[in-house]
Amino acid sequence: MACTSTFRLAFLLGLFFASIAFVHPSPHFYESFNESWEDRWILSEKDGYEGKWKHAFSDGHEDYGLVVTEKARKYAIAVELPEPIELTKRDIVLQYDVRLQNGLECGGAYIKFLRPQESGWIPKQFDNESPYSIMFGPDKCGATNKVHFIFNHKHPKTQKYIEHHLRYPPSPVNDKNSHVYTAVIYSNNTLKMLVDGEEKKTADLLSDDFEPAVLPPKTIPDPEDKKPEDWDERAKIPDPDAKKPDDWDEDAPMDIEDTEAEKPEGWLDDEAEEIDNPEALKPEDWDEEEDGEWEAPKIPNPKCEEAPGCGKWTRPTKRNPAYKGKWYPSMIDNPNYKGIWKPQQIPNPDYFELEYPNLEPVSVIGIEIWTMQEGILFDNILITEDEKEAEQYRQQTWKVKFEAEKEKQKVEESTEVTKPGLLSGLKGKLFELLRSAADAQLLSSYRPTLIEAIEKGEANPNVTLGILVTVVLFFLTVFYKLLCGGKRPPTPTVPVEIAKKEDISTPDDTITETKEEPVGGTVENTNENENENETSGEIEKEGDESSGTRHRRTRRET
Repeated sequence: MACTSTFRLAFLLGLFFASIAFVHPSPHFYESFNESWEDRWILSEKDGYEGKWKHAFSDGHEDYGLVVTEKARKYAIAVELPEPIELTKRDIVLQYDVRLQNGLECGGAYIKFLRPQESGWIPKQFDNESPYSIMFGPDKCGATNKVHFIFNHKHPKTQKYIEHHLRYPPSPVNDKNSHVYTAVIYSNNTLKMLVDGEEKKTADLLSDDFEPAVLPPKTIPDPEDKKPEDWDERAKIPDPDAKKPDDWDEDAPMDIEDTEAEKPEGWLDDEAEEIDNPEALKPEDWDEEEDGEWEAPKIPNPKCEEAPGCGKWTRPTKRNPAYKGKWYPSMIDNPNYKGIWKPQQIPNPDYFELEYPNLEPVSVIGIEIWTMQEGILFDNILITEDEKEAEQYRQQTWKVKFEAEKEKQKVEESTEVTKPGLLSGLKGKLFELLRSAADAQLLSSYRPTLIEAIEKGEANPNVTLGILVTVVLFFLTVFYKLLCGGKRPPTPTVPVEIAKKEDISTPDDTITETKEEPVGGTVENTNENENENETSGEIEKEGDESSGTRHRRTRRET
């Protein structure tokens, strides 16, 4: 019986010590913000940090967080840790949740892990100059869109602190849901960064994964070394024995007149390309003292339309077969080439070796940011040595909120698709407007096609958006052509009563128009474009007549 009791006691003691061995150590620091923060967190009293913090629920959850409440403000707040936390020769996990409830266009959402106050600062004077060991978290503005990881390292020789920035950091998640950011610093100097529990980046604290690298190079260029004067860095040089050929004419032109060209038969040498419009009449109210000497507007010479050309004929040019351009000697290998000169390397006087980085302990956690958006919420700030414990916190806090937010988002999106309210009414009004536009006189030739497309969009919701975009783009294209013009209509004959010049120009101003044949289209389409441009020109002319404004006229009236 005694043996049985002894065995039972030993078994229970074994279970007890085994359970102790498998219990995760308590975190060094955890802030859930479930209780008010005023008795623990210290607001900065430094000038310029006027942003107001709020203890509030995360949108849609009964879970408190610390919230930024105002736009375009600087914020600074800090909390002292029970005792400083060493960051070297051990595993350390830094983790927190952040939710951009109103998005983030420009601002930070990072956290600073600050050095002890013995380094010469106090939380009430917390600002961007306060000494931190690590800065970690999202930052977005302009070209910047990254999850920072920056650590300050004390140079063992100069004793100065240098910021080392992670190169090629991961990007933050820029939506309005809750997200958790985790940085794990291992005892072997490896950094692992996670976003929402998913690994995004690994780096070595002592390597060139950081800019600048912590460990300096063993050698450096000798600052006293100078390149010798006779050092030749030219790999190729002009051949000194090369001679320009006797028949090389550097003055020969690139193009010459084509002496074999002949004037086309039927060329009208004595006819001008443009002539005065014989039907134009000088306006009765033309005042030569005010308007200058009246000249009839020019029109294309009808005789030139059927001829190969008018005016003085000149021979075209062609490529000169004798053209060679400027002569240069050929290049040969430089017999005196010594390569690109570099100063010799010398031992780096600032070189040092480290097994671990010199990271100062953390005694304060602070949030010091500037942002253009309100509604940034911080929650579940954690410092622990146990990566599994950090994962448990993610699952029990962030994960629950994130999944609820995603589910809510799915419901809202599905409701928006099927909801007949504002969106459907808006589409109905838009289709009605497009029907009215299709009845316009200018679009009469396109009306059957437009109506068919509009009816398809109304009948089939799956293609409604595509139909709307297509029809709207069509309208914009047609009106752009009407306003800005495709092919210009022929110059009309101007009656005496409205032959008024609409701009101020010199008497010799003329407008040369080039006729173009339609490319990739039919004559019928070209005529339709011309009709549209003529209609547009008539509308514009009527507006000009109704304005009743007298403009300065020139000698030529069109």
